[in-house]
Amino acid sequence: MQSPFSNSNAFAARSTDARFGFERYSIKRKALQMFGVTLYLYGPAEELILWGKRQAFKFRGDLSFFTDDTQSQEVIRLVSRSTPGGVLTGAFVYDVFDSGTNTKIGAFKRDSMKSGFVQDTWHILDLQDQQVGLLQEDSALLGVLRRYVDYVSLVLPQKYHATLNGAPVAMFARHKNFLSTRMDIDFSPDTNAALDRRLGLAMAMLLEAVETKN
Repeated sequence: MQSPFSNSNAFAARSTDARFGFERYSIKRKALQMFGVTLYLYGPAEELILWGKRQAFKFRGDLSFFTDDTQSQEVIRLVSRSTPGGVLTGAFVYDVFDSGTNTKIGAFKRDSMKSGFVQDTWHILDLQDQQVGLLQEDSALLGVLRRYVDYVSLVLPQKYHATLNGAPVAMFARHKNFLSTRMDIDFSPDTNAALDRRLGLAMAMLLEAVETKN
């Protein structure tokens, strides 16, 4: 089955920006940050691709990612909106925009109950809010252990698998130690180039932003 991300009117045109043409990226957090979280997205040659920051105690809301910490050029913007009952359940949708063209790329919706207590799960949505894919933590059992047993995440890295129409398109792996966190992003499973890299990278940055508890 052809992915709706390929040549479909349900999605915006692909970016021709070379920064979004790599198979592998990594995200690092600023170390020893007491409040909030600062994120750095790097390409395969350790070149800075995106920079972003979430303020402390802010569990939802818009997120902007820039070319660097001068914040002079916004590249990708995530805008949150609640779903029916979302204020009570925490089920928010994040719309992803290309800031240069102000064009919506797609959206993500978190399965708040499952993500909060068992296994992190996000639905990938097209421009009409139709679910076309899924991003999910690797195991419900490991998800529970990581949430409720101290230090498990230090020895069992948190891994995610993204699919479109059931076909694998990306893998994310979060590695932690006592001082820092790094997420490795691998788009090599996406052999048909079905997933817009901007959407995949926005998903990874969002995961890192909402993972921080302070």
